[in-house]
Amino acid sequence: MKQTSPIQPVRSIETIANEIRKDWGVKTNYAARPYLQAMYGLNSISDNYGCDSAKSIVAYFLSNASTWRGETAKRVKAELNKMIK
Repeated sequence: MKQTSPIQPVRSIETIANEIRKDWGVKTNYAARPYLQAMYGLNSISDNYGCDSAKSIVAYFLSNASTWRGETAKRVKAELNKMIK
C-alpha cells in the first residue's frame, strides 16, 4: 500500500515574511527589503499590493534575496518558488 505524505497547509505570505525577517535579521539586502516589506501586506499569492500582484512581489523578492543563505533560506525560497509556479 502506497503511503501518502500529509498535505502541508499553505502558509500566508505574511507569516513567511515574519520567518524571513526573524532569520535574515538586520542584514536584509537593501534591494530585497521593499519586497519583504510588501509581503507583510499579503495573505495569499492571489492578492495584490497596490497595483502589483503578490506573484510579482514574491518573484522580485526572490531575485534580490541571493545573499540570504542557510537551511531556513533554502526551505523558504523553495516554498515561495512553489507558490509562484
